[in-house]
Amino acid sequence: MLLPQVLDVLGLRDDDTQGGGGGVSGGKIVVDCTLGLGGHSAAMLERLGEGGMLIGIDLDGANLALARARLKHVRTRATFQLFQTNFAGIENVLAKAGVALGSVDGVLADVGIASTQIDDPARGFSYRRPGPLDMRMDPTRGQPASALLQRMSEREIADALLELGDETDAPQIARLIVQRRAAAPIETTQDLMAIVCEARDFTIARAAGAKLHPAARTFQALRILVNRELANLDRLLTVLPSVLKPGGIAAIISFHSGEDRRVKYAFRDGFRDGVYSAENRDPIVADEFEREDNPRARSAKLRWAKRA
Repeated sequence: MLLPQVLDVLGLRDDDTQGGGGGVSGGKIVVDCTLGLGGHSAAMLERLGEGGMLIGIDLDGANLALARARLKHVRTRATFQLFQTNFAGIENVLAKAGVALGSVDGVLADVGIASTQIDDPARGFSYRRPGPLDMRMDPTRGQPASALLQRMSEREIADALLELGDETDAPQIARLIVQRRAAAPIETTQDLMAIVCEARDFTIARAAGAKLHPAARTFQALRILVNRELANLDRLLTVLPSVLKPGGIAAIISFHSGEDRRVKYAFRDGFRDGVYSAENRDPIVADEFEREDNPRARSAKLRWAKRA
């Protein structure tokens, strides 16, 4: 997602790359807070020169294993270390990696969801695939979405759908969820999808052909809630200045208005207070070719800030 733009922002440009896996940025330390399948990390690692280090973080152990295999085949003289944890704990990760605070050249966070998570029915992220209503990025921790829906009040559900999913029909959806769970637990993605469609007056067939599926915002909101994504992002934004070296760059890709607002205000306020020496007032978005090739890129926004 936005790979050329990310490399440009972090000073790892394609036109600077030298042959032989030598890289162009010897000694640089870069942290990929959302490793995923390693797409961003592989491109960054390839461009890091001798003495450089890539640190990758991901909550999902399955993604971590796939990314590790991918990074092992990158031609580079830099090193990498991977950690299964939440990026909110980036300070602890750096300590384990032997990297001092205030010495990182670049931090990237792509706060979306990996395609492997969406495509695996057993993970319960997608309204298009039957499976258990789970949605945890780390299936060994926390409560699945089904458990949260079972215990939350109607008001709490409605507030979450509105705040985290921008769902204008949140009251109707929350009301029907509470009514239906009284008869039987909502345990599968198809259970929830059918409830949302009914609450929004969509047939299943009509929903399948909609440009934006009527359950999309509800599933997004629940995923963010289950994984405490906004709280974790807030923590990352708070500690970034202590992580970066002077002149270091933080780059964050967001997909949801609530996420983007947090990043925008944190970077803007940091610039105003002299913590950052520069930031992009307008977000960087995908070009027409990437939007056509990857529909998820249409909502991606990249913001960056440079440590003063």
